[in-house]
Amino acid sequence: MPYQSPVRIADSVQKLLALGPDRVALYGYAHVPWMARRQVMIPSDGLPRPEERLQLFETARQLFVADGYDEIGIDHFARPGDGLSVAARSGALRRNFQGYTEDGAAVLVGLGASSISRFPQGYAQNAPATSAHVGAIRDGRFSTARGHAFTGEDRLRARLIEALMCDFRIDAAEFRRDFGLDDAALAALFAPVAEAFGAMVQVSDEGLSIPEPGRPLTRMIARGFDAYAMSEKGHSPAV
Repeated sequence: MPYQSPVRIADSVQKLLALGPDRVALYGYAHVPWMARRQVMIPSDGLPRPEERLQLFETARQLFVADGYDEIGIDHFARPGDGLSVAARSGALRRNFQGYTEDGAAVLVGLGASSISRFPQGYAQNAPATSAHVGAIRDGRFSTARGHAFTGEDRLRARLIEALMCDFRIDAAEFRRDFGLDDAALAALFAPVAEAFGAMVQVSDEGLSIPEPGRPLTRMIARGFDAYAMSEKGHSPAV
């Protein structure tokens, strides 16, 4: 968070641990004043630098691990008996708009203004303005304001990204089987990412993986497979 220090985040985590949650999502604050106008009230010099964000996360991570939580992907923690931990160990972990989940349902229905639904055919987003959303519902209409229909490549790239975010690895055998890719096609997908991140990724006949030192960069590495990647101005910091 803005103005947060390792001492303050340690105190917050200790208070959270006292509640004994089964699972925790540990996200960095997303500073997007061009989208959320109220955020202009937070001066940029109050935001932690990327190195400080990593330090804050590492402080919290160590406390969760010391208290017996399993690390789930890049930003979740769960008790060993929780469904999220079981899914992570069995390779069934998934990630949606809300974070990591063990729910493999193909449909996610978003409720409320600006919410995004996912269907096998694509995405649909409700009107972002509350007044427009409520007006549509009162008139008996869907609030859908925009959407995106998936192509075959969209599904491929979505699964590549999800595999990295969940398991830190892309299993080449899965993509040969489920998407009909041959070794040349896989090599062409991996090459730009391997070139951009060097030792932070490892490529072999088995696929592409992110070793331990590269895992803080997982979001950035996964973005390398996004055909719709926005400019840096369109994102909050990835680290």
